[in-house]
Amino acid sequence: PSVPRHTNRLINEKSPYLLQHAHNPVDWYPWGQEAFDKAKKENKLIFLSVGYSTCHWCHVMEEESFKNKEIGEIMNKNFVCIKVDREERPDVDKVYMTFVQATSGGGGWPMSVWLTPDLKPFVGGTYFPPEDGVHRVGFRTVLLRIAEQWKENKEALLENSQKILEALLYRSEIHVQGQESPPPSKEVMATCFKQLSNSYDEDYGGFSESPKFPTPVNLNFLFTYWALHRTTPEGARALQMALHTLKMMAHGGIHDHVGQGFHRYSTDQHWHVPHFEKMLYDQGQLAATYSRAFQISGDEFFASVAQDILLYVSRDLSDQAGGFYSAEDADSYPTAASGKKREGAFCVWAAEEIRALLPDPVEGAAEGTTLGDVFMHHYGVKETGNVSPMKDPHQELKGKNVLIVRCSPELTASRFGLEPGRLGALLREGRRRLSTARAQRPRPHLDTKMLAAWNGLMISGFAQAGAALAEQEYVSRAAQAAAFLRRHLFDPASGRLLRSCYQGKDNTVEQSAVPIQGFLEDYVFVIQALFDLYEASLEQGWLEWALQLQHMQDKLFWDPKGFAYFSSEAGDPSLLLRLKDDQDGAEPTPNSVTVTNLLRAACYSGRTEWVEKAGQILAAFSERLQKIPIALPEMARATAVFHHTLKQVVICGDPQGEDTKEMLRCVRSVFSPNKVLMLADGDSTGFLYRQLPFLASLERKDGKATAYLCSNFACSLPVTSPQELRGMLCP
Repeated sequence: PSVPRHTNRLINEKSPYLLQHAHNPVDWYPWGQEAFDKAKKENKLIFLSVGYSTCHWCHVMEEESFKNKEIGEIMNKNFVCIKVDREERPDVDKVYMTFVQATSGGGGWPMSVWLTPDLKPFVGGTYFPPEDGVHRVGFRTVLLRIAEQWKENKEALLENSQKILEALLYRSEIHVQGQESPPPSKEVMATCFKQLSNSYDEDYGGFSESPKFPTPVNLNFLFTYWALHRTTPEGARALQMALHTLKMMAHGGIHDHVGQGFHRYSTDQHWHVPHFEKMLYDQGQLAATYSRAFQISGDEFFASVAQDILLYVSRDLSDQAGGFYSAEDADSYPTAASGKKREGAFCVWAAEEIRALLPDPVEGAAEGTTLGDVFMHHYGVKETGNVSPMKDPHQELKGKNVLIVRCSPELTASRFGLEPGRLGALLREGRRRLSTARAQRPRPHLDTKMLAAWNGLMISGFAQAGAALAEQEYVSRAAQAAAFLRRHLFDPASGRLLRSCYQGKDNTVEQSAVPIQGFLEDYVFVIQALFDLYEASLEQGWLEWALQLQHMQDKLFWDPKGFAYFSSEAGDPSLLLRLKDDQDGAEPTPNSVTVTNLLRAACYSGRTEWVEKAGQILAAFSERLQKIPIALPEMARATAVFHHTLKQVVICGDPQGEDTKEMLRCVRSVFSPNKVLMLADGDSTGFLYRQLPFLASLERKDGKATAYLCSNFACSLPVTSPQELRGMLCP
């Protein structure tokens, strides 16, 4: 590689996304005091560009505009230019995205915002093409116009930005309005079910025509709804909607049939042609959701998809030290000799490639049938490619195929006169050979940043799969990652979480010069992970840490006036707003998950003020939960958990005893949304016995492992058989 012509301050950053821009001719600054001071001193506007490393349009805008020398000169002359990785600084991203959505009616990345020297936004958008087109103003023109306005109408601009800020403050406030009680759970659940049911795609599953997102929050809501309405037609429909969606996703092209794991989302109604980036937060949530589907249905198909996701993460997104990387990019070089990256190049196939890799004749099939014929039929491969030009605006996938399961194994087998039993082995061999061939292609860029929040979601995925599938190695992997968080993303002196760390030279783990402190989502998803890990491993150390973090979360983020938690802590002068998210999207919003966290924390500690806080959060979001719960399905789910009170399932027994293990297997094999599991091992000096004195009064009946169901400090009669226990868990 030639020596780069330009190098800016981003070369000193750790974020892979910022490093991608270190050689632009733009004089980029990271978000921080140095840039703010320069803007004030030189009385210059700030141009803020926010994106992330697997964002396709961010790459496009960089290629077209930020690598363009002339545009770079205009930017440097008129603005102080700041680049932000939204995954490192979700707080900065949210403040300005709130502005962009309010003023332009849409939002997305790359986000482009112009700010006054005191950081107030006054104009913003997303992607701009470099030059003027028929329908859009080009980036160059926008830059020149804004610079001109600042020269001519500075006072008006400043006044306007102050008005905008006041409007944003007013709009974005979420607080309790007079009434302090949570909304009625029954109505919230019914409305949310109705809204999901109305937007459900009967044929292909999912909750929109296109694009289609793998929304685990919707599916988890439906599982809980089913568990509380098992005997009703609505309950049956909720389960059918969730399982059908999970099946169609697993068959679709959004699922990587050769390399495992799931891509970000599908551009079409059929889950066929995806945007190819793979995000850690999707893998973590989907592993947990597929494990639950297996727990509920007993269908091994769902267990195999969960195992497939965890194989991908263990192999491709795992750091040697135990943490999980953030993402793999969609774009890559088709061959080592290519000069230009293409979206999906790593994952798609020409028909002749597959024929050449799978030429073997298939025994027992019609004369002349090859393994390629069977494989191509099953995965919908066409000679001219199977991607509709409508879904491929840049013609990057022309003549290529995205594998999608088009027929059942029985149909494919009968088409070629094969025994159904033999087909599985043939397809496995086909996938194995394609995987070997694919390993020769240049890999997409890997974002090796490690985030506390997303690691939390992934730990939950491994822990829940480990418990539901009775796979000890998954539980061990979760524990290894939790130990990594404790070592690299936690400061024991202050008791606080850190947001991010990075893969350094020679596989070390590095921290930035000024570490980014954890945000609300880091605390919430890590606390959830530690509860899940305790239930899977019964190691009390994880519980103890979870409760410490919950106290810290209360201290840093709780809003005592309006209730619920702010996304970021107070005291950062560069943040204009402290926001509360109000939408469960690709990830659930932290306030939604924290409701269940608080209820679990109360069960393990006996602290009723945590139950009270959970109710106050639901009260703060009450209006939204009653009108459009479909925007907050995870919080809607939590209203039911709150309403039905969590049941403590206490197993009294020797952790090593076979009878104890059998009782634990029974609890873990049942899906019950309002249970927390704990083991009373008889050690009265242990953490749980110190937290919950009532455990000392529970005994083993006739010396056998014994289960109690407790809530509100009262316990059921003891049971010693797994069958009886199962009956109590599934009334």
